[in-house]
Amino acid sequence: MINEENHIAIYVSGTSNKEKIIHEMTDGRLLKQWIDTTNLTGELYSDLAVSYFVEEELTHEHFEVAEAGRGLGTMSDGEKKKKLLTYIISKKPDYVIIDSVFDHLDIASQSHIASRLKELSKTTIIIQLTGRIDDILPFINKIFVTENNQFIQITPEELFKKVSSVNNEIFSNPVPPPLYEQVMIKDPLIKFSNVHVNYDDRPILNNINWEINCGQFWQLIGPNGSGKSTILSMIIGDNPKAYGQDIILFGNKKGSGESVWEIKEKIGYFNSSMIHHFARLHSIEHMIISGFFDTIGLYTKPSDMQIKLANEWLNLIGLSNQKDKHFLNLSIGHQRLILIARAMVKHPPLLILDEPTAGLDDHDVAIFSALVNKIAAESNTAIIYVSHRKEIGLSPQFIFELTPALNGSEGKILN
Repeated sequence: MINEENHIAIYVSGTSNKEKIIHEMTDGRLLKQWIDTTNLTGELYSDLAVSYFVEEELTHEHFEVAEAGRGLGTMSDGEKKKKLLTYIISKKPDYVIIDSVFDHLDIASQSHIASRLKELSKTTIIIQLTGRIDDILPFINKIFVTENNQFIQITPEELFKKVSSVNNEIFSNPVPPPLYEQVMIKDPLIKFSNVHVNYDDRPILNNINWEINCGQFWQLIGPNGSGKSTILSMIIGDNPKAYGQDIILFGNKKGSGESVWEIKEKIGYFNSSMIHHFARLHSIEHMIISGFFDTIGLYTKPSDMQIKLANEWLNLIGLSNQKDKHFLNLSIGHQRLILIARAMVKHPPLLILDEPTAGLDDHDVAIFSALVNKIAAESNTAIIYVSHRKEIGLSPQFIFELTPALNGSEGKILN
């Protein structure tokens, strides 16, 4: 009989190699200190598992989790996770390793997943990996942390005290100035007027009216599948559905002759999957300098001023003494800070942060939030922050919410 003592949560900090931990769990090496996996079957509920099954669909047309014609790759993040969990439950495993259970999920999907996992816990051992205290599943009461390659049991109170000691004054230096004097764009920076989007007669957006002015800090929220990614793609210039719509981008009406690249050069963009594009061993100094050229890697000799400004950003985020260190050797939290500095080094009119805290632990989220708040306060860059989470300490001025409806998602500004 499974009881609460069988389930454990492991709090994995951003300095730990979580993928290594997962691999050593799936092959049984780490789990033996808690359970005897001999003759037991296990499954992995993780974005790593989703990526594996999506790759199988693309390369081998092997549809194990989803049916052919509607593969995982065509689904929203919430749909992928729900489908994976249904698949795992059907396998009737003896234990399940769960990683970052609520990342990318809206509130309704989080509740749905949590309910199914609670039911699963009655017959199956749950081993949860997380970097967020609030995400620890309520039926788990044994918590471990990683210290010196060992797992140490800790109380919830001790864990909270351990991760809540972030100095909000960590970024004491000012935001470095732009390379050149900025040409101010006349407001509105971005404006959607009565925008409608359909895909194959399926309504996605209905009568969207949204105006973003220079220097404003917005959070864009809405459930999975509500059209957040569609709106972002229309701003970035990747979505042909933007043509023929009443949209203003950076002071110009969409379709008035601007190229996609002219739009993209005005945008700093970050999402958590970007890290996988930087597979080569670039130094973090070169990573930031490459932001001036919008390249993955540095292939142009930078000017002395570009080098100086890149180092001022390194100094701001506290990594100037590691400027020659390889980006891939940094902790995930430090990698995020470098990519934000890279996006901001040219002081774009707009910075888009798409689920930027996914995969971060509580400590790194607090540091990340402090940097974003500072950029919002000390630059003319407007920010669109896209997330289901309302992070403690992050201070957007405005919230734009998408709400699904029969004729497509409608938008409104929350007070």
